[in-house]
Amino acid sequence: MIGIIRNAMKTPDGTILESRHRHDFKSYEDANGKEYIIDGGQSYLRRSAWDDQVDLSVSLMDGHDRVRNALEWGTYGVTGDMPLTYLTLKDMDTDHIETILELQNPVASFKEAFKNELSYRKETGQWQTAN
Repeated sequence: MIGIIRNAMKTPDGTILESRHRHDFKSYEDANGKEYIIDGGQSYLRRSAWDDQVDLSVSLMDGHDRVRNALEWGTYGVTGDMPLTYLTLKDMDTDHIETILELQNPVASFKEAFKNELSYRKETGQWQTAN
């Protein structure tokens, strides 16, 4: 999968396993007694499953509407002293996205999604800034 935005699956008992970054290995024993694993974050998809899981992965190829609802960015707030929370791309302030692009080095798929979101907001008149 090229341009991975979300690397996740849902097991039969409804548990969502998500790998947020490279080597973010997760293992889970489902209520059915079977083990499920996921790894790779936005770098690669690695799975061990039983063909009864639901793939929740999203890539840039899935279209921007799906990407903006699936991409989650972790933040500690403007001053960096808040608990870690995750915001979807569609819920991020425009200033926040621009700051990330200016000061940080997100993985290539996220960088492209951020730029696509800024273009989308300009085209649709949804340009928003922090209050």
